[in-house]
Amino acid sequence: MRPISIIIMILILFSSCRKENIVTSNPTVKLQFSTDTVFFDTVFTSSGSTSRKLKVYNPNKNAVKISEVKLAGGNNSSYQININGQPVNVSNNIILAGKDSLNIFVKIFINPGSENLPFIVSDSLQFVTNSNKQSVQLRAYGQNAHFYNREILSGNTIWTNEKPYVVYNSLLISKDSKLTIQKGVKVFFHHGSEMLIAGTLQCEGEVSEPVDFSGDRLENIYDDEPGQWDGIHFLQTSTNNILNFTNIKNALAGVRVDSLSNNSNPKLVVNSSVIKNMQVAGLIMYNADVSVFNTLIYNCGQYLVYGALGGIYNLKHNTFSGLNFEFNRQNPAVYFADYYQANQSLQTAALSVTLTNNIIWGSNINELIIDKKGSLFYEEVQNNLIKSSTGLQQENGNILNMDPLFFDQKKGNFKLTGTSPGLNTGLNLSTDRYLKLYLAKDLNNIERIFPSDIGCYEFE
Repeated sequence: MRPISIIIMILILFSSCRKENIVTSNPTVKLQFSTDTVFFDTVFTSSGSTSRKLKVYNPNKNAVKISEVKLAGGNNSSYQININGQPVNVSNNIILAGKDSLNIFVKIFINPGSENLPFIVSDSLQFVTNSNKQSVQLRAYGQNAHFYNREILSGNTIWTNEKPYVVYNSLLISKDSKLTIQKGVKVFFHHGSEMLIAGTLQCEGEVSEPVDFSGDRLENIYDDEPGQWDGIHFLQTSTNNILNFTNIKNALAGVRVDSLSNNSNPKLVVNSSVIKNMQVAGLIMYNADVSVFNTLIYNCGQYLVYGALGGIYNLKHNTFSGLNFEFNRQNPAVYFADYYQANQSLQTAALSVTLTNNIIWGSNINELIIDKKGSLFYEEVQNNLIKSSTGLQQENGNILNMDPLFFDQKKGNFKLTGTSPGLNTGLNLSTDRYLKLYLAKDLNNIERIFPSDIGCYEFE
């Protein structure tokens, strides 16, 4: 054999043994992707199909075998993938060399003229590599919804319930501007998205048609999944905010308020609303002016209500349930302080807390803590049912450590049963300044008869 032929054969053998061509069986290896979500924005407006590119990387030195790439929706999926020029729903045994990449083209097929067109079409692209499973989400937004992506609303804007609203990244209501959300409106937020209010937000929900804020994952398994979006944040310049019959769920923190009011009205009034399934807290307030009436807050990872650095807080006829079935919560359900735990070098601020006719219950020994270090302090705690071992709230008509006997707490039904100790034990609020606006009726719009039942529901 000629020497040059021998050299060529050696080179071929050498190249075939290079690390990037040796297929690893290491179960810890993972692929990397150009994005975690392939996003199709309003694709249904003019064409029944459109495509996006997903780049799949092998960051390892050795080659990997992708034993399966498939659409989770299978043959029923509205999506199709194209790998190496072949349109498929599933592909097997793809060898991807070390430090190499693979292009996958994803196409969605929707008839823009079809009736009852869904405004969000979801699926996922699933990868299996050495028994290691990974996925990339597929998301398409249709023409029958309003979309906001890092946008700013100015002037006076009204949202009606003709179409849902979808927020991607953020939506800011600018200073001196107002967003009015009418009854029955549904607002969906993509992962990591938030609503920022520098002006005014007023939600005009009704008992049968509340305003809904939630994540944009519409699959059943995400119905009660916390942390899907960031929450609603009221900024320092914000004024005259009202959340009336508003449901907020599945965020990191449902509502955050950072400052006192700059007029005679509270910075925020929350009335006849439900806040649930928050990864951190339902309501976070820092030296804020907030009133909460007839509202149910439950299933939050750390706090249901958290107020620090002082503020003015008026909470009446609410149910705060810390009977968590999703989280191992260590903190009290309701917490107020005139300082900030994370930075105690900050000065204390004036704190005013009014708690009347509330249920503050949960699995911890102490579900209410009012912590004060300064001298500027006002506390009025009357006719509440409280889980507490401190004994500090035992007077003024408060009921301590008696199970409120919710109807079915595991199913989210926090109405009181006929033997609840909270029946007919509420303080008479017939002269309260907020009676006609908010307190005359409960969360279900049932008229209250004083002495009323405590909590957000009047017994029927």
